[in-house]
Amino acid sequence: MKYTGSCLCKQITFEVDSFQKSFGHCHCKMCQKFHGAAFSTFIEVKKSELNWLSGGALLKEYRAENDAIRTFCSCCGSSLLFESTYNRSENTIEIALALFDSIEVVHADAHIYTESKAPWFDINDTLPQYRQYRR
Repeated sequence: MKYTGSCLCKQITFEVDSFQKSFGHCHCKMCQKFHGAAFSTFIEVKKSELNWLSGGALLKEYRAENDAIRTFCSCCGSSLLFESTYNRSENTIEIALALFDSIEVVHADAHIYTESKAPWFDINDTLPQYRQYRR
């Protein structure tokens, strides 16, 4: 099965073949700033299973101080991808989950980097919470 998605302006479209197992809601300050929200939810895929269908020329990157690369649409500003040094070593990439057109087969399994959680947001589910990354 293929899972399709797009940015807000729909000029960038993509599909993926499958997802890696674990993923969570990230509450780090960089994700808050990148998404303009209390947390972000990215899902990891093998780079070989991500296919750009349109809009590749609109992809823009920001390299953070920690060497993470965040990719966004240069037209509408949608947050698209996250790539850490770990992702580069594993040949994976993380895609913002909300970009997918329809996705019912995945469920987050944790909250990570909760030590920097937005003070105005309460976590009210039963998922495990990690102050930093999963340990």
